[in-house]
Amino acid sequence: MSAQSDINKKVFVPRGETMLVAVEVRRRRRTAGRRILQLSTRGGEYATYLCLSVTNRTPPQLLITKVKQFAGSAPFVTRSQWGVDQLRQVNGIDPNKDCPDFDLVFDNTVDQWLCSSSAEKCIFILILYQAYKTYSGGPTGPPVCLPAGVGKVGALRRMSLDAVRIAPRGPVEPPVAGGPRARTLSPRRKSCVPARGTEFINCQPKLTGEACTMNLVIYRFKAFCTRLKKRVLAKRPAPRHKGQPGPFSGGIMGNVVQRVTVSLGERGQRLTRAEDQTLELMHKAQQFADTAHKLSLKYSK
Repeated sequence: MSAQSDINKKVFVPRGETMLVAVEVRRRRRTAGRRILQLSTRGGEYATYLCLSVTNRTPPQLLITKVKQFAGSAPFVTRSQWGVDQLRQVNGIDPNKDCPDFDLVFDNTVDQWLCSSSAEKCIFILILYQAYKTYSGGPTGPPVCLPAGVGKVGALRRMSLDAVRIAPRGPVEPPVAGGPRARTLSPRRKSCVPARGTEFINCQPKLTGEACTMNLVIYRFKAFCTRLKKRVLAKRPAPRHKGQPGPFSGGIMGNVVQRVTVSLGERGQRLTRAEDQTLELMHKAQQFADTAHKLSLKYSK
């Protein structure tokens, strides 16, 4: 079972929510005016997942949840959750090329994240943009007229057309002569407060364009290839340095290799001794030939 399926089954289904996407992220911090990417290893303290979900009740609500899984523990722990109405800005960092980092600006906090790959970051932003258009009317919209006296925060969180209905202006009855002056109630003036939406800045056009389905398929394939490459590299044995035993240094195969090496060494030594003896015999034969030649010359005179 993949991590997304496991998170959806154990975290969101019991709460009556449907998870749309989940990506593994890490914190990105800034120090001394220079951006420094600090990553925590997967096998370290915990793994962090940024999830996008929608509630099953009516009207549906879009939520962003931060889920953590600590090392050595199977269950997932929900740490923070924000509604999409609290999301003010999505910063893609670089509009010209794929990059794994992005920022999420909420009402009270700013989160700077780094995905495990640029494809997973593009998948998250693309699905977030499409879900925001579906469940919140899109990144931009017409201003909503709200009655004066209603706070902006309360108005934005309880945005409803029924809350701004005002009784139409009717005819005013004339005051009664000799009596106290009757008061006429007139509706208050309305003030237009623009609906605060979520801005998607520094995002590539293919993430917020029309061909979202095709781009989503492409990015999912890229993310799959990236994960597959990491698994292959993780299973590949480390390079052997000088002085370290080889891959066949232990077990039955190691004994066989050792025996073959010893036998080859002994054979080489025997061949060396045979070669030395051959040279010695050749030298003695040459000496015998020289002596015989001298004797033949001596007795021929």
